[in-house]
Amino acid sequence: MAINKKNLLNIFYAFLIAHIIIWTLIPSLTNKNLPLDTIEALAWGSNLDWGFDKHPPMSAFIAEFFYKVFGSQDWAYYLLSQIFVITTFYIVFLISNEILRNKNLSIFSVLSLVGIYFYNFTTPEFNVNICQLPFWALTVLYSWKIYNNKKLNLKDSILLGVFAVAGFLSKYLFIYLLISIFFLFAYLILIKKDRKFDFKYLISIEVFLILLVPHIIWLFQNDFKTILYAFDRTGINQSGALDHFKFPILFLLKQVGILIPFIFLVFLLIQKFKYKFNFKDKKLIFLIFINLMPLLLIFLTSLISGSKIRTMWMTPFYLFFGVLVIYIFQSQINLNKLKGFSIVFVILFIFSPFAYAYVSITQTDKRTDYKGKQFSIAFQKKWDENYKSEIKFVSGDMWVAGNLSYHLKSRPKWMGSVKPPCSPKCGKEIDGIDYIYFGQIYLSNKWKQ
Repeated sequence: MAINKKNLLNIFYAFLIAHIIIWTLIPSLTNKNLPLDTIEALAWGSNLDWGFDKHPPMSAFIAEFFYKVFGSQDWAYYLLSQIFVITTFYIVFLISNEILRNKNLSIFSVLSLVGIYFYNFTTPEFNVNICQLPFWALTVLYSWKIYNNKKLNLKDSILLGVFAVAGFLSKYLFIYLLISIFFLFAYLILIKKDRKFDFKYLISIEVFLILLVPHIIWLFQNDFKTILYAFDRTGINQSGALDHFKFPILFLLKQVGILIPFIFLVFLLIQKFKYKFNFKDKKLIFLIFINLMPLLLIFLTSLISGSKIRTMWMTPFYLFFGVLVIYIFQSQINLNKLKGFSIVFVILFIFSPFAYAYVSITQTDKRTDYKGKQFSIAFQKKWDENYKSEIKFVSGDMWVAGNLSYHLKSRPKWMGSVKPPCSPKCGKEIDGIDYIYFGQIYLSNKWKQ
């Protein structure tokens, strides 16, 4: 179906449906095992808490909910990831339509995201990055509602706080968006003086902090290990003088590389590149703050601290780049000439799943080639030969133990990488506890350290 003005809305809905079907089907057929981060979320979900050794708990909550519904069906978690992605696309469309006041241009702001591989090739793996996406978009949506309406709506303020904390509990990196939004309103009130300060603006912050209390308590009880892990991942503790220049430059180069297909695609819509920036333009100011400010902040973090910014961390940062570019050049877009855009869009949309399938099939040493189900059957058989009770707990290496927790019929709780001491009587009943110790993996029906 060719893209033209008359059928754009149908194309948009077809795109959403095709996206969820293709990106659920392809990994379900070509992967033998769920990806690492999805298994990790499920392992955490088996033993829910308000935080874990690497990340806050939101991805685990959601993964466990899906496990309660679907069990150990791999396709369900690829579907889960796509539900998050297309929900995000639709929210981006809603925001774009409020800003652009043009449904067709708003659709292109979403379709252009096919040029960013974060929103196609990497989406089968449900992880903390994918988990952030709808909450990032919803936080922007309700920030816009408050920003665009001088009369504060209590419901919007509460929902902003709810979605902001959901995003933050997905991944701490969400803080860059929240700081950018704070700067936006500070600019609006203190510099532009578009409106007077009202204590009602603090409602979102209050809701955010109240809902964050359980996680804060968990942090104190667990020596802030998720925060320490976050710092460790950046390499900030080992950074040298040259890292303050090397890592920020590498960061910029990677972002340019990531955006090249997107830039090429969206610029096919633009007939002339003429635009006079008006910094009194309220909508432009909003789009600059939510798009460019988070990038600037993370660049400054790398520059000042010498920390390394990993590419996948940037997954939610580009959701509204299509809105920004199309808003800037909207008067230069000719929707009667869509042939070039249509061709490149179709190529990118088809190429990504084919590339994913090719890599999945031809490379046989990936995590997704792990025989988790077969190994779990072997473990279960060994257990059943010795005991009549069910396996309730598993500990040890997250990947192997996490797969066991996911695949074993009793859905044992993963107790972390703790390795309980094993006596010479391993494999026999000791102190009324049935357990088997397989190398680095410990299975039991009663947890005892």
